[in-house]
Amino acid sequence: MNMESSQADINREIEAAAQQPGGPQPKIDYAPYRSSILRHPKQPAHLIDPEAVELWAPVFGHRDVADDEADLTIQHAGTPLGERIVVTGRVLDGDGRPVADQLVEVWQANAAGRYRHQRDQHPAPHDPNFTGVGRMLTGPDGTYRFQTIKPGPYPWRNHVNAWRPAHIHFSIFGTDFTQRLVTQMYFPGDPLFPLDPIYQSITDPKARELLIAQYDHDVTTPEWSTGYRWDIVLTGTHRTPLESDTEEEAA
Repeated sequence: MNMESSQADINREIEAAAQQPGGPQPKIDYAPYRSSILRHPKQPAHLIDPEAVELWAPVFGHRDVADDEADLTIQHAGTPLGERIVVTGRVLDGDGRPVADQLVEVWQANAAGRYRHQRDQHPAPHDPNFTGVGRMLTGPDGTYRFQTIKPGPYPWRNHVNAWRPAHIHFSIFGTDFTQRLVTQMYFPGDPLFPLDPIYQSITDPKARELLIAQYDHDVTTPEWSTGYRWDIVLTGTHRTPLESDTEEEAA
């Protein structure tokens, strides 16, 4: 944790950065997001052999993608704690055409704001019935649909008393491993938005709004779950803001 910076310090830096020219994608060198200063690439990109890259790339798993992997609430013997939600939407190209058969992966914290990961040591409870990961393939119309638990906010070590808004990580693969895109989906009305340097690293307000899902009552299941809708646009002027090669600071 950076004990030299308070939330007030970060707020002033966010306000100052907002006065500078920005674009629709996250800034990779964004002072309020402390680790971006040290972790972003500083040298020009080099072309490499894509086949060699794929030898070291992640694999999808030991079996085909199963239908039940899109339901994060049924992966254990018991029922996970928290608000059940459905998150659905479409993966589209820049012309609004659906992108079918794309692998969509999600990962998230549990309802208490804790990841199932050894590096997450903040004192919120683990949920033995919630792992927080899922995957599926988009349908012919580009649709994805996950049932999960609404994640909680959590502290992180960017500055004193830093908290991340509730969010779900999304990963979308193209036709090969080198086309992986990663982004985050947020929930409407979160009071932590103005305070979060990761969210604010997208300095275009309209682009930031593209990361916020919309509550959709038609997606709800009576007496079971609420619902949110969020489309992912891969190219064009309405492209969903995506994370760069630098990754979010571990909680």
